[in-house]
Amino acid sequence: MADAIKALADYVRVSFQEFSKGFEEVNRRLEAHERLLEELTRSVGELKVAMGSLGRRWGRDLERTVLELYRHALEERGIEPGKVERFVYTDVDGRYYRPGARLEIGVYIHDNKTYLIEVKSHAELEDVEWLFDKARIVERILSRRADRVLMVAVNIDKDALERARQLGIDVIYGSVIE
Repeated sequence: MADAIKALADYVRVSFQEFSKGFEEVNRRLEAHERLLEELTRSVGELKVAMGSLGRRWGRDLERTVLELYRHALEERGIEPGKVERFVYTDVDGRYYRPGARLEIGVYIHDNKTYLIEVKSHAELEDVEWLFDKARIVERILSRRADRVLMVAVNIDKDALERARQLGIDVIYGSVIE
């Protein structure tokens, strides 16, 4: 009986040692994965910052490109795409909108006519609704009624196009998305 207990104790001791070695290996791997995960998290954060910066620059370039793409349609409406200026207003005290709100829109003034222009790669219903509201706010800021509010979009959702027409927004677009 003593031999059986000794054999069982030896078996448990050896099994525990093997288990401990395996556990230590798993622990080392988990620590290595944790370091890699921290590195990856840091890299993703840096990538987000870089993409945000690129996106802002791209947005400005995209606007100019889209305006040039639809140059003919804009010129038919009396607008020179190269002379559309970016109007940016921060409503610091909330006089026109919300405190701290930043409003951006394209403005073209020629022959005493004012055009407010929004450029989108893909216009959705919410974009049209916001343009309508934003145009009213910008008119108050400029103390000047817009002669025309335009949306220039490469693609526009069908419901957004219908709503723009209801609101009196002139839309120049490449294709309608059903």
